[in-house]
Amino acid sequence: MEHLSFHFDGVPSVPPAAKSVIVGVVASGNLEVLVEPMPAEGACNVEIDTASQGFGPIWEAVLRDFFERHPVGDVRISINDAGATPATVSLRLHQAIESFTERR
Repeated sequence: MEHLSFHFDGVPSVPPAAKSVIVGVVASGNLEVLVEPMPAEGACNVEIDTASQGFGPIWEAVLRDFFERHPVGDVRISINDAGATPATVSLRLHQAIESFTERR
């Protein structure tokens, strides 16, 4: 198991629609994403626990792309990964942020 931590400068937060959101399931080839509000002067912290070791640069590239498309701030994202592909990671991140910020 490998633990990765990333910090991204974000934007001032928009009040979340939910206190926290979890999407996905930890299973073979999948992952779960938890998004929680966190006062961080607009920054975003991402913590990843993954069964696949040695993919830190790929995780960083996927996360950078995500934050370029989804400027959010003041959030903590926790990911539990069981070998998901970059496309699955992007999908789950998008689902989580959409649920976190969507007004119902």
